Amino acid sequence: MASKKSFSDIRASILRPAMTSQFMAYINFPQTVKNYLSNRGLSNHQGKVLTGGLNLACTEASLPGSSLATLELTSDHTGVTERHVHRRMFDERIDLTFYVDAAEYLPIRAFEYWKEYIVSGSSIAPESKSANDLAAGDYYHRMKYPDDYITGAGGETGGGGGELRVVKFERDFDGSFRGNGPRTVNGTGTGITYNFVRVFPISVASMPISYEASSLLKCTVSLSYVRYFLEGDTGDSDSTTTQSPQASTTPPQKQQEANRNDDFGNTAGPGTKYGERDTATGALMNGGSDGPLITTRQELGLDPI
Repeated sequence: MASKKSFSDIRASILRPAMTSQFMAYINFPQTVKNYLSNRGLSNHQGKVLTGGLNLACTEASLPGSSLATLELTSDHTGVTERHVHRRMFDERIDLTFYVDAAEYLPIRAFEYWKEYIVSGSSIAPESKSANDLAAGDYYHRMKYPDDYITGAGGETGGGGGELRVVKFERDFDGSFRGNGPRTVNGTGTGITYNFVRVFPISVASMPISYEASSLLKCTVSLSYVRYFLEGDTGDSDSTTTQSPQASTTPPQKQQEANRNDDFGNTAGPGTKYGERDTATGALMNGGSDGPLITTRQELGLDPI
């Protein structure tokens, strides 16, 4: 039955859609892969800018999907065709695109070395292999045991650990990715987290280069996974950023002014409430009112409000 809807209901339902540009990918390598990266000269596998530099370089990702495989039944009931689910089908892989830094070519080296470790087996201690060993004429490939190079596993050679997560959040998330404990993000908005199980890279796409007009170099990596599961929050990050003593001792008045500068201002004059606004309508997101409008002379203090 049709019912009357208020403007607030409409604004909450259709005027605040989720955007594609707010997300974060978190990649943590298995321990044996980290050791191999270090021996290949890439000891700081998450970038030099901060812990999580590779994560920040991820510019494109895709939220995965799945489907249910069904079995058709035609003989149980006359004239009726039924379908029963017998399996959940996941996508075969996820593609991540990274900006390539000019300092270490971090995404290229990290994922190429990860693949290199998976197929390294030409000697007793492949973790100590150098570029000269790889160039040897008698070098051959021998695959590693899967639990040694897949995230979340635990191989006999000390492998295991690592993870891949894609977090989707919105503009109202306060951005305070702090802490290393489970689910300790100081978030003010909602989000979802896709957790991928048993991940490893299967390909690094070719990257054309030329003498023509320069553009940003991007590296696209395809990773295989067994399944994923969804969590209804933004989770935690690998950042160890902590609040500085100076920030914690900011006077309340200055902190209030800083908070105001972070929000969209209004036109109701000094002392009125500040808050985030809908970009389409200009209305306060919390449903509040600006109060009566004021003139320019009132704003300048020439006329009483």
